[in-house]
Amino acid sequence: MKSFCIWMFCAVALSFVGCEEKTLPSVISTVDSRTLPQQESWNSTIVVSDSGHISAIIVAGYIRVTELNRQTQMSQGVKVRFFDREGKQTSILTSDEGSVDEVTNNLEAKKNVVVTSSDKSKMITEQLFWDDKRQLIYTPEYVQITTVKEKMQGHGFESDQSLKHYRVFRVTGQTQAE
Repeated sequence: MKSFCIWMFCAVALSFVGCEEKTLPSVISTVDSRTLPQQESWNSTIVVSDSGHISAIIVAGYIRVTELNRQTQMSQGVKVRFFDREGKQTSILTSDEGSVDEVTNNLEAKKNVVVTSSDKSKMITEQLFWDDKRQLIYTPEYVQITTVKEKMQGHGFESDQSLKHYRVFRVTGQTQAE
């Protein structure tokens, strides 16, 4: 009888433990899950190609992909190697951060942007865009460009990605007469 009472007491006690109110974890209503990264990666490489031809290889310290804007965001140092149709490297771009549009493969580089061509021409700005389809780099921002023959600055710039054929808008600068 004593063991039956102990057994009953345990059964009653356990039933109370099982009846505690369950609470669901709170969901923050101000966070849109589409703005959170679906993918994250550190010290990674992105290869941009079209019809089997590599047009750029991008290396970044941190990469995240979000669903909302269909862009790959890059930070912690970005390095882009550009290639022509024959596969020859034409220039290297470095910046602190950037993004790639997943639909067009166009790139935006921001903060401390430097483009150095294979012939050592150098362009410096704070924001630069690359149009993958036209293989064109451009910016409306202030730029400095240095080549073997000239140094110039201006607001607005466009060029092929090898920095051989470029235009600087609202120019100031120096050049050497031959």
